[in-house]
Amino acid sequence: MSDVAATVQGQCLCGAVRFTAKIGAREIGVCHCSMCRRWSGGVFLGVECESVSIEDDSHLGVFSSSEWGERCFCNSCGSTLMWRSKDGAHKVVSVQAFDDPSSFSLVSEIFIDEKPTSYSFAEATKTMTGPEFIAMITSAEQH
Repeated sequence: MSDVAATVQGQCLCGAVRFTAKIGAREIGVCHCSMCRRWSGGVFLGVECESVSIEDDSHLGVFSSSEWGERCFCNSCGSTLMWRSKDGAHKVVSVQAFDDPSSFSLVSEIFIDEKPTSYSFAEATKTMTGPEFIAMITSAEQH
C-alpha cells in the first residue's frame, strides 16, 4: 500500500450528501460492535480517513451514540456514512459510500468478541477485541 494520501469521492444513496475524503491506505476495517451492527444493518465496513469534506451538510444527520463517538447518515435516504470521534481525531467512512468500493482491501476486524457466530469473513485479517481496541485508542489519545 502507498503511504501517500489519496483523495476519493463518495455519496449517499440519493446523492444529497456528497463528500471528498483523504485516505492514507485503501484498507477496510470491520466493526462488529453491537452499535455498528444495529446502525448499519449488518457489519460496519469502514475506511479510516485523514479528512472528510462534505459538500453540503444540510442533509447530514448526526447521532451522538456514545460519550466519545457519533454516527453520521443522510437524513433524506438514511444511508450509513461515517463514524467519527467527537474530538475530530478519527473519521471512518463506510466503504460502500465511496464511488469505487472494490478498490479497497479487507484487512482488520475490531470488537471480534461481539461478532455473532452466524457469519465469518474468508479473508485473513488482523483482529482485536473491544477492550483491546479501546485500550489502543485511549493510549493513542494520551500521547
